Amino acid sequence: MKFNGTILGVFSGALLAVGCWMPWVVIVSQQLTLTGMETTGTSYGKPGLLHLILLAFFLVFTVIPKAWAKRFNLLVVALNTSWLIRNWLLIGICRGGECPERQLGFYLVAFSCVLMLMTALFPRVKA
Repeated sequence: MKFNGTILGVFSGALLAVGCWMPWVVIVSQQLTLTGMETTGTSYGKPGLLHLILLAFFLVFTVIPKAWAKRFNLLVVALNTSWLIRNWLLIGICRGGECPERQLGFYLVAFSCVLMLMTALFPRVKA
């Protein structure tokens, strides 16, 4: 059985989309539950929105069986991974003696971003 990166890429994209709508962190002292699309009470904006925009480009470039699309896909997943690192450092770290409780959605977004990176690093291109 041969590895099909397209199916794995679409699956990881679905995980990313689901993870953006799930709770990312809970800030107990302020009684806030932050998701990728809802950060009311903070100044974080909508960090999941850029993930979803980059996901659209990722899915398009994953389906196109050309070498140029796979190269652009590397750029897209690099931007997506860097946005994940930014969110991880901005939203998930302790500040002022208070540590937010990371939830499943935060880990799901991280896992799917790494999985997308792996599928983009090892594409199947016909010679």
